[in-house]
Amino acid sequence: MSNTETGAAALRCGAPVEGDRPPGAARVDVLSAREVPLGGPRAMRVRRTLPQRSRSLIGAWCFADHYGPHEVAALGGMNMPPHPHTGLQTVSWLFSGEIEHRDTLGTHALIRPGEMNLMTGGHGIAHSEVSTPDTTVIHGVQLWVALPEQHRGAARDFQHYVPEPARVDGAEIRVFLGSLAGRTSPVRGFTPLLGAEIVVEPHGTLALPVDATFEHGLLVDRGDVRLLDTVLRPAELGYVPRGADVLTVANETDAPARLVLLGGPPFGEEIVMWWNFVGRSHEDIVRAREDWEASTDRFGVIGDHPGGRLPAPALPNAVLTPRRNPPTR
Repeated sequence: MSNTETGAAALRCGAPVEGDRPPGAARVDVLSAREVPLGGPRAMRVRRTLPQRSRSLIGAWCFADHYGPHEVAALGGMNMPPHPHTGLQTVSWLFSGEIEHRDTLGTHALIRPGEMNLMTGGHGIAHSEVSTPDTTVIHGVQLWVALPEQHRGAARDFQHYVPEPARVDGAEIRVFLGSLAGRTSPVRGFTPLLGAEIVVEPHGTLALPVDATFEHGLLVDRGDVRLLDTVLRPAELGYVPRGADVLTVANETDAPARLVLLGGPPFGEEIVMWWNFVGRSHEDIVRAREDWEASTDRFGVIGDHPGGRLPAPALPNAVLTPRRNPPTR
């Protein structure tokens, strides 16, 4: 998915690592989403929780869009023309609907509920995403992972994985990245990561052992849930700094609650994000934009798409200023 904000801010993001909390002293910060249109008069709107002013990354997770459920007949579906990425991996996860993915590797794949598609765009890749004609309701999340310095020029890659669900304490868990609840994803990454969909039965409580060296984020799709001692409502993301070795999640509603759990060790590098690019400097971003607008072979070619490719917005007329996560308290 593309960041289609025409006034996209150029952000320098980083995570200073300070002041670990002792075990059992975990807190939860509640991150609210802001609505962003994906372009056009019938634009599908998404709820964006990362990045934001109070937090830029959770581990290497640097971008989180949560969308739907959208009735395609009433609101239109997803129609993202070819657009570029650098310095990141995209993770696509659906709750309902179906999306057709094409990229400049030559990949032609479908994104379906319960199946993860991960695309690596280190030096440069382009892709398109279009909901299929049979899709009536589109609903899911689009996530980005920042690549570390030594791998940010990685070759294009695409991986598809269908995780086997695990049943734990009245919950169903699908681990698409990393390890949790006795399941481990075989998907290759460049930093330690955790990514999982969790469905908790009505009024169920789940105690999840997790890696205490990770920080975690719990995104609520549906239901009111209590993470440790804090209530999270739909579209909110609860952030837990490293130090917690068990996450307790309680569903406080009469229907199943659906959540996405993200995690990873604090990302110690400073990155610059603008539009669909992740770099290390303003110059990196300028060069990537110029290469995309000039149609160089850096991003490759997908082929014909109605309406052509997505042009890059104008760069801000400002020098980048640092923007960091707050120190871990």
